[in-house]
Amino acid sequence: MYILRPDLTDEQVDQAVAKYQTLIQDQGAENIEIQNRGKRRLAYEIKKQRDGIYIQMNYTGPGNIIAPLERAMRLSEEVIRYLTIKQEVSGAEAAEEKVAVTA
Repeated sequence: MYILRPDLTDEQVDQAVAKYQTLIQDQGAENIEIQNRGKRRLAYEIKKQRDGIYIQMNYTGPGNIIAPLERAMRLSEEVIRYLTIKQEVSGAEAAEEKVAVTA
């Protein structure tokens, strides 16, 4: 999940999303799902901004993807906040992945 500045145009938002999607694809990410959650009011002011454009990005991939992604977001002027969370795989999904890997 990351939050973009609210003053970005739709085209700039699309460019930012494409940039981060390409970055993780180049690092080996798969099953990339991107959801634009839209502009929302922040709970508190961040970098003098009261609103932000929320983008949720779900993907599977190796753990070494996270460092370059977070570094790019940290250096970016358009991202005001980001958070990376590892989701646990449920038992049924894990069994399906093992079958797919062994097949």
